[in-house]
Amino acid sequence: MKKKTIVVLSVAAVVAIGAAAIAGPIIYRDLIVGPAEAAPTVQAPTPGDDAASTEPSDDLSGTWGVAADSFAGYRVDEVLNGTNVTVVGRTDEVSGSFDVETLTLTSAEVSVDVASIETDSANRDDYFRSSALNVAEFPDATFRLLEPVSAAAPPVGGEVQTVSVRGELTLNGETRQVDAEVQAVLSGDGGQVSGSVPITFADFGVEAPDLGFVSVEPSGSIEFLLNIEPA
Repeated sequence: MKKKTIVVLSVAAVVAIGAAAIAGPIIYRDLIVGPAEAAPTVQAPTPGDDAASTEPSDDLSGTWGVAADSFAGYRVDEVLNGTNVTVVGRTDEVSGSFDVETLTLTSAEVSVDVASIETDSANRDDYFRSSALNVAEFPDATFRLLEPVSAAAPPVGGEVQTVSVRGELTLNGETRQVDAEVQAVLSGDGGQVSGSVPITFADFGVEAPDLGFVSVEPSGSIEFLLNIEPA
């Protein structure tokens, strides 16, 4: 009887260990990490808000800059012991300027301190900074507009417009042409711009890690939400 009990307990232990091995990544994803933060989108003022002007703006000429509470980062899917996990890293260390002539964006440059991007895992961040990217030599990523972008119509405060943008992205010392769909909205004396730039890591000399228990997809996206104001 005692021998049978030991056997039963041993089998139960093996089953429990196996279940833990299977469920561990799921618990990590659903209970520890939780759902990934949603992709950034501009926040249009609600009707009746002072920032939601009903008068179209015919001239936005001047230089605009990145204001407080802006952020940028990356989004990538990884597989942890067979479980899909979406990872989002962000930083508020963002700067930039935009030159506008009437309703046409003629030049733009945005810089992001990639060394300060953080996710939910310090170990992942250390790998990102020291192995995936060489942030000691290339601490910043930059985007530079290649072609002017014009508003489809004079913007009205609170109304979101979507435009196609083409530019050069420099990351990890490599520069590539990229295209993105960007949302923009005027709000009071300023506005917001958001978007997502799809990238393939190998194009920027970044090897997506495959460590056996965890692997990262070869492509992801750089995303941003920028509050802008006249400089």
